[in-house]
Amino acid sequence: MSSDSRYGWVVVAAAFTLMFVGFGAAYSFAAFFAAFEAEFGALRGDIALVFSLCAFLWFSSGAPGGMLADRFGARRVALAGVVCLVLALWAASVAQSLTMLYAVYSIGIGVGVGLVYVPSVGAVQPWFGANRAFASGIAVAGIGAGNFAGPLLAAWWIERFGWRGAYLALAIFVLLLGGVAAAALRQQEHSASGPREGIPLSAAVKTAAFWLLFASLVLSCIGLFVPMVHLSPYATDAGYTQAQGVALVSLIGVGSLLGRFTIGAPADRIGRLPSLCAMYAGLGVMFLLWYAASAYWMLVVFALVFGVCYGAYVALLPTIVMDLYGPRSVSGIIGCLYSGCGLGTLVGPWLAGVAYDTVGGYQLAMLAGAVFSAGAAACVVILMQRGQAEAFHRG
Repeated sequence: MSSDSRYGWVVVAAAFTLMFVGFGAAYSFAAFFAAFEAEFGALRGDIALVFSLCAFLWFSSGAPGGMLADRFGARRVALAGVVCLVLALWAASVAQSLTMLYAVYSIGIGVGVGLVYVPSVGAVQPWFGANRAFASGIAVAGIGAGNFAGPLLAAWWIERFGWRGAYLALAIFVLLLGGVAAAALRQQEHSASGPREGIPLSAAVKTAAFWLLFASLVLSCIGLFVPMVHLSPYATDAGYTQAQGVALVSLIGVGSLLGRFTIGAPADRIGRLPSLCAMYAGLGVMFLLWYAASAYWMLVVFALVFGVCYGAYVALLPTIVMDLYGPRSVSGIIGCLYSGCGLGTLVGPWLAGVAYDTVGGYQLAMLAGAVFSAGAAACVVILMQRGQAEAFHRG
């Protein structure tokens, strides 16, 4: 293995770290939920909207972030993302209202994660061939690690320093780790003697496969981020401690790590699209388990398996894009697809909060999550059937 080839694993490590700090900062929101209720006396729908806007922006900014990375390099774009994250966390520490949190946290974290996430994922893909799913799974496992560690670190710092001091601690954490990782990020050099393999973004968005994947992301993400925001307050409503509620959100991160690390081999064996379909269906089943849960251990099972399905499908998507479209505009295509996640996430957690404020429970949100997850799986089934039909006609 050449030293240039080995550097691909450095890129994987850098991408893992960037996603760890970015999503750790974002998913720490669950630990701050109760503090915002107490500090601002706000309704849960209004508090959830802080996260919904944030997630909408990180998915939406992924498209321009990916295109910027294709043009200027992933390192520069990721460094800009780290700066956005640090400034947003510092500004959140002095916020005096939810409106200010919308302005500084939602926008700053949203744009920062978008500029870190897609360029990092896109930078990994061209370094690998046969091991691409495995390498991609390791890289995006940083999201699961952040999902696990972010709420726990934030809860610890809130207890020690208060919620404002906790945001300052998070800002320093992101600056140190994220800055080093962004500086280490590097895209693989391509020969200047010919065009890069694959098709451009302008051609990809004209394919049916793109829009079926886009629709699956919109549908799945309507429910996907509801537990990230509402599982902790749901648990406290059910009589469990706040620490137990935060632990459930972190367990989603543990499951996510397992899913990202383990999906590569089975996906390479049974196919990446069938695996994606299975993960969407698994999310739907887990929403039904959450609906039926009557004991804490059932919530633990829900959180772990939900996390596995979530982590695996996030790891699969970049490799599917690479399979379909090649490396030429991989970051831009991934970014545009992730804007579908933004649309789903914008409405899901917010509407779940509104439903709670209206009817006093999350049952409607759970059932809706199951239905929309099934719709996402159906989109992938249609995509596979179209692919089989095209192969038959070519044969």
